[in-house]
Amino acid sequence: MSKSIALLSAVLMCALPESTASLRAQEKHPDFTGVYYPINPFGNVGRGRAAAPPPAAGTPAGAVPPPRPVLVLDGREGRPDNAPKLTAEYLAKWEIIRKSRMAGSDEFDPNARCVSAGMPNMMSMTYGMEIQQTRDRITIYGELNDVYRRIYLDGRKPSPKVLDDPTFAGYSTGHWEGDTLVVDTVAIREDTLFDTFSPHSDQFTVRERIRFASPGVLEDQITSTDPKALIEPFQSVRTYRKAVPPNDELREFSCAEGLASAK
Repeated sequence: MSKSIALLSAVLMCALPESTASLRAQEKHPDFTGVYYPINPFGNVGRGRAAAPPPAAGTPAGAVPPPRPVLVLDGREGRPDNAPKLTAEYLAKWEIIRKSRMAGSDEFDPNARCVSAGMPNMMSMTYGMEIQQTRDRITIYGELNDVYRRIYLDGRKPSPKVLDDPTFAGYSTGHWEGDTLVVDTVAIREDTLFDTFSPHSDQFTVRERIRFASPGVLEDQITSTDPKALIEPFQSVRTYRKAVPPNDELREFSCAEGLASAK
């Protein structure tokens, strides 16, 4: 055996344990892959509304998707005490939105205009979502209005080009803290609304802590921060139950013709 071959063999043998250890470390992270339906799609907004009847005895968890509810919210009852605490400037903006909705206008209603709800509202996932997970990224598809998110796990950072081109879903990067995925989202369109229909500025950011709260139940703890629009960070929680075959199939639910009126 030549000295070159012997040296190469030694290098490969030294690298192998490190690669194996790396793979084992990756395997320790939970795999979120699957289709999920929200347990309470409206969060605090739905508090006080009649709950859906429980599934029949013996029904496997996730076997029966929840009913497809329709939320009518125009602000005519005022601003709830548990809503985000807005600064005076943005509370005035909310009042404009409220009056517009009460008048029946769809100017500030993304659902009526067939556009994405934007982050973090899109994580209500009223009609379900599918998560695809690999080592370097997580991709989330939502059934309603073509929701699409990508969370990068490879250490990349948003570029100036990304920051100058905000989108509905924003730009998400994540890292693992034990069994919890911590996700930071920036570059969210300023014309989107959050938590029912609260306005925000171009400095709006979202941090999520995503984990399995129990087997088959995914929890997303969401903290929204905005130094211009919010007096204090606003926290909310979304929970989802993993579906089992054959109820793990999403259906297309989009009304793309509404995009023509979107600005």
